[in-house]
Amino acid sequence: MARAKEFDPDAALQSALELFWRRGYEATSVADLVEHLGIGRASLYATFGGKNELYLKAMDRYAELRDPLLLAELSQPGPALPAVRAVVRRFAAEAASPSGRLNGCFVTNTAAELAPHDPAAARRVEISWERLEAPLHSALVRAQAQGELPGDRDPRALARLLLVLLQGIRVVGKASDDPARVRDAAEQALTLLD
Repeated sequence: MARAKEFDPDAALQSALELFWRRGYEATSVADLVEHLGIGRASLYATFGGKNELYLKAMDRYAELRDPLLLAELSQPGPALPAVRAVVRRFAAEAASPSGRLNGCFVTNTAAELAPHDPAAARRVEISWERLEAPLHSALVRAQAQGELPGDRDPRALARLLLVLLQGIRVVGKASDDPARVRDAAEQALTLLD
């Protein structure tokens, strides 16, 4: 008869996400995971597979937690540009915050660390970026239809610009001790929406 799991896999996955987010993939060993999650090595492998599989599951969890919030922010009825501006400003504020400097963005960290040589991680990064770009694009199309955004602006190109800006904000925010750097960049980019 198989033994019942003596730990909560969901809580263990959340703990793994937090550890990977704080330390990165390469700096986190299986021994670190075993200690941090409080489970045996055999349980870790039986439940999650290896370190790479656990990391990918942690990426999926991160997306589950973050993506719906962004979609909800950008798809509210009414004027669309205030929501777009709020998202850009929120990203800048988060990046300049102490926790933003400590951890950065899990997806951005993965893009820099793993995506160049891990196809599964690269796919998840691309999916995450699509989940950011698509609601930005939809909000900008709506803004243009409502007369908030000039008709000569390309909503797709603007959404891509904002995607790249937001990812860059995450990188610079993590590495810079000058919060004005990301705030100023965000505000300058927002002038393109006028």
